[in-house]
Amino acid sequence: MIEMPSLVDQYCHGVLRTELGLGTFEAHLARTEGPPAAGTTLFDTQTGFAVRRWCPPLLGLEPHCPPARYLARRRELGVLESGRRLLRGSGITTYLVDAGLPGDLTGPSEMASTGAAHAHEIIRLELLAEQVADTSGTVESFLANLAESIHGAAANAVAFTSIAGGRHGLALAPEPPGPGEVRGAAGRWLAGRRVGGALSDPVLLRHLLWIAVASGLPLQLHAGLGEPGLRIDRTDPVLLTDFARATAGLGTDLVLLHGYPYHRHTAHLAGVFPHVYADLGAALVRTGARAAAVLSEMLELAPFGKLLFSSGAHGLPELHVVGARLFREALARVLGTWVAEGAWSLADAQRVAGLIAAGNARRVYGVE
Repeated sequence: MIEMPSLVDQYCHGVLRTELGLGTFEAHLARTEGPPAAGTTLFDTQTGFAVRRWCPPLLGLEPHCPPARYLARRRELGVLESGRRLLRGSGITTYLVDAGLPGDLTGPSEMASTGAAHAHEIIRLELLAEQVADTSGTVESFLANLAESIHGAAANAVAFTSIAGGRHGLALAPEPPGPGEVRGAAGRWLAGRRVGGALSDPVLLRHLLWIAVASGLPLQLHAGLGEPGLRIDRTDPVLLTDFARATAGLGTDLVLLHGYPYHRHTAHLAGVFPHVYADLGAALVRTGARAAAVLSEMLELAPFGKLLFSSGAHGLPELHVVGARLFREALARVLGTWVAEGAWSLADAQRVAGLIAAGNARRVYGVE
């Protein structure tokens, strides 16, 4: 029997503070461009089935109970108590939280208190740049304030994260842009944007990445499936190969988030480049009962010290639970099979489980 250690969730978001109806809850089970088709439900997905399997017992219900009954119990307990029970029942003891999404979401300190856990902040580069642009009058002040803001954020955060893939695509030129190129791009962007306008200029996205690399903090890069409307052919992590090569030896680790359905490409890059790591989150949460098969594919390619657990959860505390439970089940099944077949010793399996669950994240991010 492989004992599963406590977990460091190396990438997640906060949870909603508001009560949810059936339709709103469903909308958080899968990132679609609209409601489910007439006569269907997003509970009929691998993620939806996993929620019904693992979450009801934490609220005093039987596994696999109907969605309507589960949500009624959730409302009966209230959003605060149900969130507390779910987060504390997840087995996650440290959260690394990207607070860069809109909505009434809890931040790191609330995640820590609600989940009786540690929590640390991840800074989203594009949001930081947009906030700086909102308060900078000129190109010169924007660029100076941006560099100062990133430097200041690095003093308190554990990592930077970038959604350049979702804003433009990962096929960015790998080298840092020159000063003139950056000033020109900044001038065009500032002249054409309103307050709150999103950053999608490829030159400025590259500029952000390279400022983050210079900070020395780990840099997380979103790849694979993401927000609705995203062209996932533009977010294949293999497109980051040249950037990974350009940043080798500079002292900054790159963590490829999500990756699915290109999880084998993510694992491959983690195997090729010493400073590249692969996240397991979305690959397991989206595949549910098939999570063990997907995990075994990543274990074929990536060194075991280069894989990191995350839930990738956003909005629903249920997704933290599902991410943690699916990870534990998948890892125990895969490693347990190899031990039973004599390919691995139990001691080695236990050691590798500890690395992927928490040890690798503690080493990369320097957290508890």
